[in-house]
Amino acid sequence: MLPNPSDASMQTTLPQYQIQPHLQNQPRKTWAPVMAALVAGLALAACGGGDASTTTDSTTAGTGTAGVLCSYASSVFNSSASVNATATATWSCTSTQRKLAANGLPDHAVGTFPNADNPNTIAAQTIAVAVTVTPTATSVVTPRVGATDKPGIALNGIVFDPGTAGTCNNAGTCQQGGATVGGWSLEALGQTAFKWGTDSSNAHVQPNGMYHYHGVPEGLLTKLGNGNKAMTLIGWAADGFPIYARYGYTTATDASSAVKVVTASYRLKTAPDASRPATTLYAMGTFTQDYEYVAGAGDLDECNGRTGVTPEFPKGTYHYYATDTFPHLQRCVKGQL
Repeated sequence: MLPNPSDASMQTTLPQYQIQPHLQNQPRKTWAPVMAALVAGLALAACGGGDASTTTDSTTAGTGTAGVLCSYASSVFNSSASVNATATATWSCTSTQRKLAANGLPDHAVGTFPNADNPNTIAAQTIAVAVTVTPTATSVVTPRVGATDKPGIALNGIVFDPGTAGTCNNAGTCQQGGATVGGWSLEALGQTAFKWGTDSSNAHVQPNGMYHYHGVPEGLLTKLGNGNKAMTLIGWAADGFPIYARYGYTTATDASSAVKVVTASYRLKTAPDASRPATTLYAMGTFTQDYEYVAGAGDLDECNGRTGVTPEFPKGTYHYYATDTFPHLQRCVKGQL
């Protein structure tokens, strides 16, 4: 079962993740903040275009990540008209934490902002993140979606933010930001009823100027993977485990197996939930609640993760994926927080 982004009881806030919450637009392009908060608790290793050196971790699964991308630093001038500034991200590791200092600007081409469906301008942020370098897998599934709970951050310092603040009530009255009007949570991707002004990297901008990803960060993936269909580490999760995008090994435990597009294990429900707004108004896939997890339907678990070998972790580790289909980005974590 997926967490409802509007369910505050399912949210946990970690210390040390200083970013602003997801703020969405209201109907007729009026935008309003959902809440103002400082979010903390990620120490994620970044890799946006500076020092591309990578060290593999030869330890056993899940015992540590300190040998991977600890000294990555990036400073890239982004000539996109909507940025026209230098994007910076600097990562470091201590014996216990992975830390990031970044300005929240993307280091790849972006869409036009403001645009007809997103009236906000990209602006520099102050991003300070820290997560453990000794992630510990648990049997607990912890939701990470909502205004104050982000599941992870990309190597370039751009936040992963799969949920939206948009809601509808049973009658089909909806808003894309501001006060909640009902319990049906709007999806940013995979539906056509509501437009969010996302660009080709599945990203858009908050009212405070924060550029953030809702799905596979195509520009970053192309940059880090040099345009190749390769297993590519794109960020770090709130629990300290790595995040990859789209591609993984056909056999999770065999690095010599072919690389393939990894699939999520969620599917649309065969029938809408009771009291859901009519599908004649909003097709299935419009709401988070339209999807269900089916173990074994794809390659990944309910948190869009699996245990296996990766280029950086040849002896294996638990890791997450950004996928082409729902949930797009993991909406929970399995590591200890």
